Amino acid sequence: MQTRRAYFRQEPTYRACLPLMENSKLLKEVSKRNVLTSGLVSTYPFISSAIFDESGIFIGTNIYNNSLVFIDRYNTNKYKNANMCIFGTSGAGKSFYTKLLILRYRLLGIEQYIIDPEREYDNLCKNLDGTLLKIGPGSETYINIFDIREESIEDDENGYLANKIAKLIGFFNLIFGKLNEEEKAILEEKLIELYKLKNITFDDKSLYKENSNLINATFKESKDMPILEDFYNILGQDKRTEIFKIKLIPFIKGSLKFFNNYTNVKLDNKLIVADVYELGEENLAYGMYLFTDLFWDKIKKDRKIKKAIYLDEIWRLIGVTSNKDVASFIYKIFKTIRKYGGSGVAITQDISDIFSLENGTYGKSILNNSSIKTFFSLEEENIKILEQYTNLSEKEKIEIKSLKRGECLMFVGDEHILNKIESAEFERELIENKKKTEEN
Repeated sequence: MQTRRAYFRQEPTYRACLPLMENSKLLKEVSKRNVLTSGLVSTYPFISSAIFDESGIFIGTNIYNNSLVFIDRYNTNKYKNANMCIFGTSGAGKSFYTKLLILRYRLLGIEQYIIDPEREYDNLCKNLDGTLLKIGPGSETYINIFDIREESIEDDENGYLANKIAKLIGFFNLIFGKLNEEEKAILEEKLIELYKLKNITFDDKSLYKENSNLINATFKESKDMPILEDFYNILGQDKRTEIFKIKLIPFIKGSLKFFNNYTNVKLDNKLIVADVYELGEENLAYGMYLFTDLFWDKIKKDRKIKKAIYLDEIWRLIGVTSNKDVASFIYKIFKTIRKYGGSGVAITQDISDIFSLENGTYGKSILNNSSIKTFFSLEEENIKILEQYTNLSEKEKIEIKSLKRGECLMFVGDEHILNKIESAEFERELIENKKKTEEN
């Protein structure tokens, strides 16, 4: 900023500097001059032409001008949906960023459900008084895949059993391998027979207990539902389904028998983490699908409440190791979650894998149905794949490759911004569990 000596105008200048609200017209005419935009911006250090949502949470600082970045992903007037994609190599900072989002949205009282295949969110869940669900050989918490929950359809809808059977076909697709249409029809026949044993039919009234009146009807509980062993026994009664029965043996008598239990946990916490780490690489998709089904029902419960579901390592559900039925279910979540007041968050470091099924159809659909995309540092190979499905510029491709830990390129609506993730010391302690570790 340039200064000028006030020759012959010292007294009016002095009075203009005093808190008298007195500014000489002559002085104003003599001293006025044009201000360049670069000089004007320097007088407002916290203004940004990129992203500053009024009700948003603090994300970090713009790498170019150090302006603050605030994003309100639930702002339906600005963004088409609240979905997010978080991509980055191992160690680039995507896990820390995700935990930071969970922490800050927890403070706002937003319901959050996390599927954790790498056991990264256990400590954060404990520090934030969330509910931790572990499923595996040593687990004491169980979820019954056959549960039909009251919130699985909305008040003005019907078809509890039909809705559940469609999800179960996807689950058994993972276990039995790719099913043809004939096999799916036979499985559906057996599932109808299974629920009929528990007096559950396509009539929605059959889901309510007999001794409850119509006004205060009580929905059936997990103990009123069938379990895997019941289905196993039915499959053994028909020669057409004997091969399916054999494939269910590990789930009934073997290493995966923890799937054969009634649900024994309460799910009324606003923060629930599903730890599926103990399932191992081969069986991980079963647990991820089980909890995705559970959390999707929770999200549909009340449209007025803001909520989010985080799918870490999403490639396991929409990649080549999955199948069309499961991938379609995940895509449906990202496509329709907006109308339930929800946000789907896809997290992965294996970008090539999420585009490996059906020529990348499902990966591309999820990417396109996410208004906010966050790219941490990526390898050259992954950048080339990403370039095919996004409008990355040549400059942005170079920037993604050279990003430091904690830095990211964000696509927020139509805005592209380079951002450095920022956190307070107490947030870092909560996320990394530093303080408690040092005390021990």
